Amino acid sequence: MLKKFELRNYKNFEEPIIIDFGKVGGYQFNEDCISNQLISKMIIYGRNATGKTNLGVALRDITYNLSTVGFFRRQEGNYLNADSKEPFAEFIYTFRFGQDELIYKYRKISEVKIHDEELLLNDIRCFYYNFASKASSFENLKVLEADTIVIERFLSSMDTNEDDESVEQTLSFLRWLISNTALSANSILLKLDNYINRMAFVTVSNTMMPKIPRMYDSFTNMLADKEALIDFEDFLNIMGIECNLALELLPEGQNQLYFKHNKLVPFFENASSGTLALTNLYRRFEMGKTASLMYLDEFDAFYHYEMAEKIIQFFKHKYPNCQIILTTHNTNLMTNRLMRPDCLFILSQQGNLTSLCDATARELREGHNLEKMYISGEFERYE
Repeated sequence: MLKKFELRNYKNFEEPIIIDFGKVGGYQFNEDCISNQLISKMIIYGRNATGKTNLGVALRDITYNLSTVGFFRRQEGNYLNADSKEPFAEFIYTFRFGQDELIYKYRKISEVKIHDEELLLNDIRCFYYNFASKASSFENLKVLEADTIVIERFLSSMDTNEDDESVEQTLSFLRWLISNTALSANSILLKLDNYINRMAFVTVSNTMMPKIPRMYDSFTNMLADKEALIDFEDFLNIMGIECNLALELLPEGQNQLYFKHNKLVPFFENASSGTLALTNLYRRFEMGKTASLMYLDEFDAFYHYEMAEKIIQFFKHKYPNCQIILTTHNTNLMTNRLMRPDCLFILSQQGNLTSLCDATARELREGHNLEKMYISGEFERYE
């Protein structure tokens, strides 16, 4: 799991900002927000334009480094902070796998150009490579069980790419190492790769599902399993959308999802915006590999506050080990009945992230009304 994320000089975050999943308070309630002594369910509040979306995009930046697909979705706006004179953004990810702690550091000039990268396992520097100066250190690859790899092949590819102007994306050494090493099934590198490949980021704009059934053939095909259809129907009913569903196979061989009434009503063409948003949320979690980390930006934009609470309860119950970060403006969710002070954060306009338990001199207890304290200005200095 991800233990800590540190960021500097990226978009609106000129100064360092840290998400510390390991900073768990000693609260004896809502322990389902914690998994393996790390925060697994987190809500971030912040005024508009504080960078909640940017923080989520930055958190997922590591997936671009390790992607085997030579494609990048270009990020909007500046990659580097506009006021900084430094030529790169810095990212530091600290992972915990069992008793092992793995730290992956890198600096990037743009979303596709890595300046340098470094990997440490239990405080031992396994490798370092600087793509600009060619400075390197590969002496401790044996710690990763990768000491038989032929480093010269990587260095040779770097020389070749340097002369090829058509090459836009830097080949991460970590990606190259994982792809070219015969690793054991229990390898720490494979654990890292598996975690990173299951990280996901969902924004409000892509949480909405277009009312075009043919775009979701894979989802309706999954629902062809009767138990899967019942599970999806139960999910909607738990969320307060009372409905019965049916799936029919069309003559052209496609599955069509319907609301079941006296006559069948096509689902995607008639579902409300909130129902479509819920459907896509369900699809994101249920299809393919279970997410390791999910960043849901303004996840409840289309939901009543009671439904937003139900979604969080659903996440805690069904995905206890998935690290889920939710951003919202909904102060109804700022309650010890649902969360806890060490899992509720405020992102300030200066780019600082502070948990509620660190935003007041009071010793917050289960009986405190956190929403009332927030509205009355108790945490105002951290906004």
